[in-house]
Amino acid sequence: MSADAPAASPHGPTVDRSRREFLFVASGALTAVGAIATAWPFIDNLNPAADTIAAGAPIDLDISKVKPGQMITAIWRSRPVFILHRTADSLKMLQDPRDTDLLADPKSTVHQQPKYAENWHRSLKPDYLIIVGICTHLGCIPQLRIHPGGNLGANWPGGFFCPCHGSRYDLAGRVFKGVPAPYNLPVPPHRFVKDTQLRVGENPPGSTFELREVVQI
Repeated sequence: MSADAPAASPHGPTVDRSRREFLFVASGALTAVGAIATAWPFIDNLNPAADTIAAGAPIDLDISKVKPGQMITAIWRSRPVFILHRTADSLKMLQDPRDTDLLADPKSTVHQQPKYAENWHRSLKPDYLIIVGICTHLGCIPQLRIHPGGNLGANWPGGFFCPCHGSRYDLAGRVFKGVPAPYNLPVPPHRFVKDTQLRVGENPPGSTFELREVVQI
């Protein structure tokens, strides 16, 4: 699928491309009850102009206030991009057989990410996951289910669950075995301009990766 074409889905919600809805909180802090944060005052200041969004230009995000266990969602090229600040426990689980033994492509051998994200955490910085939040089955929007166990079963290591047809991904966006989705969630071009300033849509110096190169979005 071309990176410039919107992802059509008979199941997923229509993406609101307005400036107001550019950046919103998708999931809240990691707590014992899985509380969800729904509003932060700093978010509106990050919104780029509508013509910038429409052109598909790189977007800059201040992620300094995204706490471990929280995720925000940005819209880039009409697609949702999840930015998850992973906890230390989450990073340990990504390398644990309780997680990796469940995965169809644990080493990210299928070209669903740039070379700089072909690692166990699928990102430039282990603490931060940056992925396109579109299920590789039929284009639905997966939900963050960060807590191990729970109503997804005792062996759930934490990750993303697609409610449309039950596809599952871990907290690196790696797809489980035996689910409808065939591939890991794509990683878009990204780099860190500053320690807590993320630029989505632009590679680090020396890389020429483009999202349209992936096997499937």
